[in-house]
Amino acid sequence: MGSRCCKQQLLFTILISFLLCFVLLCLNYSVLTDSNNGENKESISSYENNIIPLNTKPSDSISSLPPSPSESDSCLGHYIYIHELPSRFNEDLLKNCHLLTRGTEKNMCPYLVNFGFGPGIEFYEMGLFRTSQFSLEVIFHNKMRSYRCLTNDSSVASAIYVPFYAGLDVSQYLWGFNTSMRDSSGIGLVDWLARKPEWKKMWGRDHFLIAGRISWDFRRETDNESDWGSNFRFLPESKNMSMLSIESSSWNSDIAIPYPTSFHPGNDSEVFQWQDKMRSRSRQYLFSFAGAPRPCIKDSIRGKIIDQCLASGSLCKLLDCNYGATNCDNPINVLKVFTDSVFCLQPPGDSLTRRSIFDGILAGCIPVFFHPGTAYAQYIWHLPKDYTTYSLYIPERDVKDGEVNINETLLEVSKGKVLELREEVIRLIPGVVYSDPRSKLETLEDAFDVSVTGILKRIDGVRRSGEGRDPSIGFANKDEYRFTFGPNPIN
Repeated sequence: MGSRCCKQQLLFTILISFLLCFVLLCLNYSVLTDSNNGENKESISSYENNIIPLNTKPSDSISSLPPSPSESDSCLGHYIYIHELPSRFNEDLLKNCHLLTRGTEKNMCPYLVNFGFGPGIEFYEMGLFRTSQFSLEVIFHNKMRSYRCLTNDSSVASAIYVPFYAGLDVSQYLWGFNTSMRDSSGIGLVDWLARKPEWKKMWGRDHFLIAGRISWDFRRETDNESDWGSNFRFLPESKNMSMLSIESSSWNSDIAIPYPTSFHPGNDSEVFQWQDKMRSRSRQYLFSFAGAPRPCIKDSIRGKIIDQCLASGSLCKLLDCNYGATNCDNPINVLKVFTDSVFCLQPPGDSLTRRSIFDGILAGCIPVFFHPGTAYAQYIWHLPKDYTTYSLYIPERDVKDGEVNINETLLEVSKGKVLELREEVIRLIPGVVYSDPRSKLETLEDAFDVSVTGILKRIDGVRRSGEGRDPSIGFANKDEYRFTFGPNPIN
């Protein structure tokens, strides 16, 4: 009997020991798992702070709405839904940023830090950034993640944002790659979108995306290997979407929004402080030009402009941006010239538009345009319809034919008119810069705000027109006169 009791006690002790060991092993595994997850999160977070500073999913700031939102809802008509795209269409491009520089000598990786603003710099005791003009897609995506009227219920969204980094993607394949490589991502994107339930609501006409390159880079009309760019905007599904880019094309579904500048204010006070600095600047040059000649581009007037600038002596400052000359990618070099100039000459560059337009406005420098497609017919949401309130216009033909002397033309502008024009230029500054997404301007609208308002109005107009006619009519039509003062005046 005693032997049996001992055996039972021994078995009981072994069982208890086994159970305790099992519990301890489970606890230890849990701790190890949490620890490993913590290490992964820290690693990912470290990378995102460097490239994509906001959380990968913007769920914290997204509103989940009932099927019928209240009419008193301040976001009614402003809700935007963000598609969660496969990472190959955006985040993977940032992780492989060293591949985005093929065909150039510039490394894009440094420009993608700080929300896409690039490395910080200081100018006139103000914090600026060394921002690339090709970073707009990243900047806009980070701004959209903190947009106040996001929703995770696509059924109540007034617009669908597609965060495809189209410009960064195509930049990998612009030089030395066949058309299949250049077109691959665009085809993959529209195939993915067309399978989503959101697409069938308006067949994509409530969808929009951002491009940090000119629209023409996505409008290759043939399959000739020697032709430039991708065919993305000629894909049937892509035609149904609106694309906001740094330069529009002749098609109505391409809309221009400002190039990024180096100024990304965190609050209203920083904007006002900058504007005051631009008002008080003593400007030693009558006019200036930052750029290089374009001898390979037929009808380019840059050579003529440079000649006239050099002939004007101390009245004109030329910032030579030829390779091996001044580093015009450094915004300080450009801003030093523009903040010292009354007028900034803005002829077309490799295309109709140029970032210099907005660098000049930021500097409080009155722009002088030579082609209506450089600004007037482009940035219709961000610049006044009456271009005479903030700029001067000298027809390209007059410069080519030698019928106008730029120096004499600018000297004829009265001091009163100069002050009036400059004040309007300075007033435009908030609406052409992209503010810091970690904060919000309280009394001012930045370029992002103006762009969002514009696209919501456009989509609402398409939605309303669909009630009585085919909403595709006019949506993506080609307008041959879009960039002229011709038969169809700029509107």
